Amino acid sequence: MSQQANKSVVNLHLLRRIFVYVSPYRLLFIGSIALAITMAFMAPLRPYLIQLTVNKAVHPATTVLPTWLYQWLQVNNNTSVARIILLITAFQIVFLLIESFFRFAFSLITATLGQKVVRDLRIAIYEKIVQLNLSQFDKTPIGTLTTRTINDIESINDIFSDGLVPIMADLLTILITLATMFWMNWHVALISLIPFPFLIVATYFFKESVNKSFNKVRNAVAALNAFVQEHITGMHIVQAFAAEDREAAKFDTINKEHRNANIDAIFAYSVFFPVVELVLAISTGLLVWWVANQQLEAGLLVAFILYLNQIFRPLRMIADKFNVLQMGMIAAERVFKIMDNTDVSPTDNAHTISLPPNHTFKGHICFQNVSFGYLPNQPVLHNLSFTVQAGETVALVGHTGSGKTSIISVLNRLYPIQSGSISIDDTNIHLYNIALLRRNIGVVLQDVFLFSGSIIDNITLRNPNISPEQVINACKMIHLHEFIEQLPQGYHYHVMERGNTLSLGQRQLISFARALLYNPSILILDEATSSIDSESERLIQQAIDTLIQGRTSIVIAHRLSTIRKANNILVLNNGSIQESGTHEALMAQDGYYAQLYRMQFQATHTALV
Repeated sequence: MSQQANKSVVNLHLLRRIFVYVSPYRLLFIGSIALAITMAFMAPLRPYLIQLTVNKAVHPATTVLPTWLYQWLQVNNNTSVARIILLITAFQIVFLLIESFFRFAFSLITATLGQKVVRDLRIAIYEKIVQLNLSQFDKTPIGTLTTRTINDIESINDIFSDGLVPIMADLLTILITLATMFWMNWHVALISLIPFPFLIVATYFFKESVNKSFNKVRNAVAALNAFVQEHITGMHIVQAFAAEDREAAKFDTINKEHRNANIDAIFAYSVFFPVVELVLAISTGLLVWWVANQQLEAGLLVAFILYLNQIFRPLRMIADKFNVLQMGMIAAERVFKIMDNTDVSPTDNAHTISLPPNHTFKGHICFQNVSFGYLPNQPVLHNLSFTVQAGETVALVGHTGSGKTSIISVLNRLYPIQSGSISIDDTNIHLYNIALLRRNIGVVLQDVFLFSGSIIDNITLRNPNISPEQVINACKMIHLHEFIEQLPQGYHYHVMERGNTLSLGQRQLISFARALLYNPSILILDEATSSIDSESERLIQQAIDTLIQGRTSIVIAHRLSTIRKANNILVLNNGSIQESGTHEALMAQDGYYAQLYRMQFQATHTALV
């Protein structure tokens, strides 16, 4: 089988998948097909009426109108020529209005159908994206996913508004027009269509050329979106290191590729459209020569000129519509590639144990021989085993990359482990309902992310079951209430994207209030005080001391002074536990932890001096 044949099969497969989303709107689709067929059969009628009008005007005595037209106009051979021409013209005007209404309805229905399918597809692709494992976001640029969700899905809309159904309508119109021409005078039809094969060849080369250009344009758009998304997000880094000119040069290179791809497409259009006009002119010339040479009626000449325009006009656009259809298919292939991604977040399975939604964990945690890596054959945690008793506070200490954050990532099943087991309350975490598991584990991350919206929305995450009084009480626990009350609109103060209108410490406090509000059974603080000044850290530490009473807590901190009260400290090195014990016991061992503590204390003392 050729590559083209294989490609055709893939397109049919994609069309079937797309039409799954069309099925709820089958009446719209059937309506568009019915209108396409109706307009195709109506197309040859106007030129035919014009032919009769011209013949009646030029040779009134010899021209005989069809019986059906005499009956419809309620005239006979004795009726004056002027009145017959006037009545035929009025009929054509009415017919033109009806045809225009059908074209309007056809365009509206196909566009509506496309938008409804796009809406459903966009919802489906977004729901799929939020279900993907975090590892997918680690290796996929955000701009690429944005392109798939917006640009590519919008291209699928073109399959209906400018692609599949309009192509079917155009092809049907061409076939019926050709049949009418051969029915009226097959000699004239053959003569006028002599240049037609050249147009077919030109259309094929045009389609292939524009298809390649559009592929380049799609890839360039994805690259542009990814670059712009990444650099706007990291603009403070670009400006801080005075890298504006270098990054602008990179953008200029990507932008040039996008421009060149579009210019290639424009060049193909610039060549193809004049070729179509040239072929049409040659066909018209041959038609006039043959009609004049054979001394045929003038109305036939006018009708055939109109028929040629009815054939060449859609042919002029049909190659472009084929490319629109092809681009829609390519976009659909990319969209369904995400839909077919099996690397999704964990879901409940047949072995999930049945527990009430408000079930509260005791908080006993056990890691047994856990190995994990973000990439295959690159483990971050090596055969890790430790136990956290219910109500205990355990601190994780170690250099960057030692595996501290990875431990909490696998605990709430953000990433799947490669081997070993993790249990809470003597039950494997994979047997818990995923929503119940994560509802019982509160996390405050080092990298705080705030959404565009009010402060109260960011704290509650728009959970309607949380009252404003609960929010205020949580904020008072960490001494955040006074700060929020000083802001314009208080708790309804609008936070800009990523919380850029707030300081790093303020964003950290809001994130901390979010964790307190959900009252988790297990609290995880991942460098939660790393961005807080000393005074704020003292206030938060007081709230933490109250909060962790009777609650299992896992604390990750570079500031070793914040974890001195922990029941157990695990010192990590290269994904393994190198030391463990209380602060006093580890200092007495005079090992790795003691070395880290003295180095940090000395650095702090030097900074104060």
